[in-house]
Amino acid sequence: TIMFDMNDAEPQKSGELIPDGTFAKVTMSIRPGGVDGQSEIDQALLKAPKDPSSDVRMLDCEFTVAEGPHAKRKFWQMFTVQGGKVDENGVSIAWKISKSTFRAMIDSALGLDPQDMSEVAKQKRILRGLADLNGITFVAKIKVEASEDARYSDQNRLDRVVLPNEKEWKLVMDGKDVPASPSRSRGAGSKAAAAQPAWTQGAAPGGQPPAAPRSSQAPSAPAWSQPASGAGAPAAKQPGPAWLNG
Repeated sequence: TIMFDMNDAEPQKSGELIPDGTFAKVTMSIRPGGVDGQSEIDQALLKAPKDPSSDVRMLDCEFTVAEGPHAKRKFWQMFTVQGGKVDENGVSIAWKISKSTFRAMIDSALGLDPQDMSEVAKQKRILRGLADLNGITFVAKIKVEASEDARYSDQNRLDRVVLPNEKEWKLVMDGKDVPASPSRSRGAGSKAAAAQPAWTQGAAPGGQPPAAPRSSQAPSAPAWSQPASGAGAPAAKQPGPAWLNG
């Protein structure tokens, strides 16, 4: 007879949220959604909304707190990377928002000054595809997003990426306690989210990523694939970004 010993199982989680305004080092994993992206390494990476008429495509991301009092706690968020509204130049509005967030993640992970536009820094911000963001570890400010629908609970979301030119970045990277700073716009943000379709909540609105580099001079791996101090991610032997090769 097969027996299942439950004594070594972890106790049930309380369901309590990470406090609003918490600063922490987090690692982002991408949960493949089955839709191909534009890059070769982005096959089956993107997720489509339930509405079949929508051209929106998203990254389904899971964030895990890497260390500290909330270590191993998780939260989830969508980032729209294709489709949706465009600006006056025909460029996806949401992709521009998501792209800014992804750039901030790279700067935070590698300790880059966001104002540093030297050739060395610029090369470190080049991705072979969005899949290169899988496993990136950076400093985040976490918020609680209030639910306007009684059927759903409040949720943790990424408030913003904390950059190396902010005092909290170094404190978190040094493993020190940083007091939480609750988000002032929490209520307004939740109302705006509630006005959107359910699948867009927690995501930047739609956009279009650039095509993968085709130049013969394009690197076979991201420019930040060399070890970088402060990346804080587990080491990996295969080619890839610095947060996998720390």
